[in-house]
Amino acid sequence: MTSAEGARPAEPEEPPIRFTDNRKIRIDDDAPPAAPAAGGPPADAAPSADETAAPSTQAEPDVPTVPLEDLQRLSAEYTNYRRRAERERLAAGEVATGKVVTELLPVLDDLDRAKAHGDLTGALKAVADKLDAVFGKLGVAAFGEVGDPFDPSRHEAVMHDESDAVTVPTCTTVMRQGYLLGDRLVRPAMVGVSDPVGGAGPEVADAIEDATAGAERHTTEADDAAEQPQQSN
Repeated sequence: MTSAEGARPAEPEEPPIRFTDNRKIRIDDDAPPAAPAAGGPPADAAPSADETAAPSTQAEPDVPTVPLEDLQRLSAEYTNYRRRAERERLAAGEVATGKVVTELLPVLDDLDRAKAHGDLTGALKAVADKLDAVFGKLGVAAFGEVGDPFDPSRHEAVMHDESDAVTVPTCTTVMRQGYLLGDRLVRPAMVGVSDPVGGAGPEVADAIEDATAGAERHTTEADDAAEQPQQSN
């Protein structure tokens, strides 16, 4: 071998061959589950008795209790409230009805005067009868008749005399009837009173004094009201 052959250049090294596996791996759902780790319980093992009993051993939250006496007191208070509300409702309705009746009393007075003079006939009588029927449904009742014993709480005495025909203070003249709405006085009856001979009773004297004072007060108020427009002018 010559030196030229010994100096021949070395052949280049080839790169290494690499392989890529493009196959898809399919997981079988029917495959048995993986074995549990060493020392651990099986995956499908039933819970032990201690585990099932654990929730029952936990302390339940305290539920507040109300004493029976408090419940009874609340029930009684609610019952009283309902009764009071019902009474107030009825009282309010009675007051409203009383106001309407009071406004219509002058109409009844005119009808009574027409009846006394014999003028309540025909269509006017039909209207009066219907009005009386409506008042009767509302519980409105008229009172004040000649011969009634004098009652200061229901009669307004504007006249007074003495008579041998009576033994107690008696209404001998009725100038205007009074009206009741149930047990509530809407308007007192305006009457003249006769006392037994020997002096007026204290009830009649006080009633006449009160009526006189009230009439004077109303007259003064009316005069003042009449003077106010003149002063403004």
